[in-house]
Amino acid sequence: MRRATGPLDYLGRWPLRLWIGAVALFLYLPLVSLIVFSFNDSKRTIVWKGFTLGWYTKLFADGDLLQAFANSLTIAALSTAISVVLGAATALLLWRFRFPGKAAFEGLLALPIIVPEICLGVAFLVFFTTVLPWPTELPWPLNLGAITIAHVSFSFSFVALVVRARLASFNRDLEEAARDLGASEWRILRDIVVPHMRPGLIAGALLAFTLSLDDFVITFFTSGPDTVTFPIKVYAMVRFSVTPEVNAASTMLIVVTVALTAIALRFQGTDIVKAQAAG
Repeated sequence: MRRATGPLDYLGRWPLRLWIGAVALFLYLPLVSLIVFSFNDSKRTIVWKGFTLGWYTKLFADGDLLQAFANSLTIAALSTAISVVLGAATALLLWRFRFPGKAAFEGLLALPIIVPEICLGVAFLVFFTTVLPWPTELPWPLNLGAITIAHVSFSFSFVALVVRARLASFNRDLEEAARDLGASEWRILRDIVVPHMRPGLIAGALLAFTLSLDDFVITFFTSGPDTVTFPIKVYAMVRFSVTPEVNAASTMLIVVTVALTAIALRFQGTDIVKAQAAG
């Protein structure tokens, strides 16, 4: 009797392969063209005249652009570290305990994700300049600190949701067995719960870092005239003209993001192998 044909059986047929290839080409061709034209020996990005590394040399000689990139990395690192701690603690709270208003709290946790960024940017601008004044009645300075706080306020929600989803697969019998063997709550958390959370923590940290690194709208509203991040600097460059130097700067950002993704996937793969070996 012939087996019924399922959806996965069509993966080996050329029309579906062609369709998948066309979709991949549509998604990644703009990125490939951006990287290729970052080596173009011409100020016009639509005309190829030859290969050169001059735009990267000019990029690394641009002190303002390097400072903006350093600002973005600093903000992303700080906001990621804080977001992972807050997000993991929030996920543990929602997973382990029941309390009045839990459903409402979970809904509020998703609010920074669903609210448009333009609304969040305006809200942070109003908050830092009018609601939260200094003791000397001067407005809160729009600097790296304000941007970091703004990034944490929306990044930790992503971390909490990712870690919460990871905890949903946790076997609570492991906790009971550890208690029967005399383990304390802190020992259970450190040796059992946190290792199970680790893939979610890595994924959440990577997501928070990426969101912070390439955020423009919220950063635009919370940055002062003396604080420029990489996306804002690139936007200022694009306003005049799209040059290969802009392509080179964007390529560097892509390289950093892909490298961090590869590192995170490597750590996740190592954790999965260890978990399988332990099982």
